[in-house]
Amino acid sequence: MSLVTLLPFIVLIGAMFLMTRSAKKKQQQAANMRNEMQPGTGVRTIGGMYATVKEVNDDTVLLDAGPGVELLFAKNSIGAVLTDDEYNRIVHGIEHDLKSDADVVPDDASSLTETDASDDDASDDKSVDLGKKAEPADETADEPKVDAAPAEAKTDEQAKKSDGGSEAK
Repeated sequence: MSLVTLLPFIVLIGAMFLMTRSAKKKQQQAANMRNEMQPGTGVRTIGGMYATVKEVNDDTVLLDAGPGVELLFAKNSIGAVLTDDEYNRIVHGIEHDLKSDADVVPDDASSLTETDASDDDASDDKSVDLGKKAEPADETADEPKVDAAPAEAKTDEQAKKSDGGSEAK
């Protein structure tokens, strides 16, 4: 056999080796993360529930999900161990700002453009013409308008259908 025929097999085996090695690394990191859990740490389960660790055993974790709610989970079901800041931000909505004296970035561009107060007052009084013509108010506005054209079109369509049906046979 030549080297050219063996090359695809060698590449395939090498790719499989690299994939399994990276998967083992991720599993080891997850196991280390789960082993580092301590009571009082905020966690997210693989189902997406956020809770606080109350007790850690060999294979299980007792979680406090709320006042009077204690849940027993397998250690493998813990998806992430969160920092205190991240847990408070997600669960309690508390933002921890390290740069409190930093410049505040506005949410919209209105604060970036400067306009005078006289321009604002003048623009509020003027109406904008969008090219639509206002229809005059009719006393019969509540009654639906009936056009004769659609009724004539329906009778023409019915005649065409009956003619086409006889030709199809």
